[in-house]
Amino acid sequence: MAVSRADSAAGQDVDFHVGLYRRMLLIRRFEELVQSLFLRGEVYGTTHLCSGQEAVSVGFASALGERDRVACTYRGHGHLLARGCPPEALLAELLGRATGINGGRAGSMNMVDLDHELIGCFGIVGGSIAAATGAALALKGSGRIATAFFGDGATNQAYFFECLNFAKVLDLPALFVCENNGYGEYTPTAAVTAGEISSRAEAMNIPAAAVDGMDVWAVREVALEAAERVRAEGGPMFVEARTYRFVGHSRSDPGQYRPEGELERWQQRDPLLIAEQRLVEEHAVAAERLQEVADDVERELADVEQAALGAPFPEPAVFAEFKE
Repeated sequence: MAVSRADSAAGQDVDFHVGLYRRMLLIRRFEELVQSLFLRGEVYGTTHLCSGQEAVSVGFASALGERDRVACTYRGHGHLLARGCPPEALLAELLGRATGINGGRAGSMNMVDLDHELIGCFGIVGGSIAAATGAALALKGSGRIATAFFGDGATNQAYFFECLNFAKVLDLPALFVCENNGYGEYTPTAAVTAGEISSRAEAMNIPAAAVDGMDVWAVREVALEAAERVRAEGGPMFVEARTYRFVGHSRSDPGQYRPEGELERWQQRDPLLIAEQRLVEEHAVAAERLQEVADDVERELADVEQAALGAPFPEPAVFAEFKE
């Protein structure tokens, strides 16, 4: 899904916008498949799903270049798929199979896809910020940028302040994107975070912007502007994408700490519903075409599931060395 700036004009046509919708739908259905397989005992370890946050990953991926580097959190399935990681290889990794993108040895929280310049999903809160800052240091002067995706909870970590300060002092081509879904694990952001998140970047003279993270069109527009600014000026920028996750923090979280009615209110602003409405009203896309897209995604993931479940487990080569 990553595109060069030359593709920005093509982004105005109907097929491109339908493609954005399809990628979001693929991510949503993929996460639902992962949850189903987890409940069947096929997925090992933990999982952190991004259902509800698809517009952020897809919107930014559509604005970044193919050779720009990306670091994200342990909630990274959506970013991997948005960058172009094959769904079969991603699912195989979650199932611990040898055909996975990391040979079945990374699991959900620690995946890397260097073919698509995704330098890591990080289980350490704020780890993506440090990784992208380091990547930006390496990319300085190259015309490429590094983007860090992180949650609102990470803005209270030392990583956040140290890395933004470092990036500003050295004018690194770093784009810092906070996926503010309103919760740091199980705690409301407002209960533990003083002031506006974006003001923390502004205090370091880093340009900052906020965007509706449920609208892929809005996200893409801000992402294009931010990436261009970082690329042209060579210094960092900060974007707060205000979004919401429709699922619990992780596999064992039913989300019962949410106030009554909150989830339902956010679901009325589902990124898929917003995209469907805009496609119909602004691009005259027929409901039949959207159904065809949904059917196509369903067929693709059915094939992906069958192939991933049929793939072999990796050989225990590491342990073989100790046996000899």
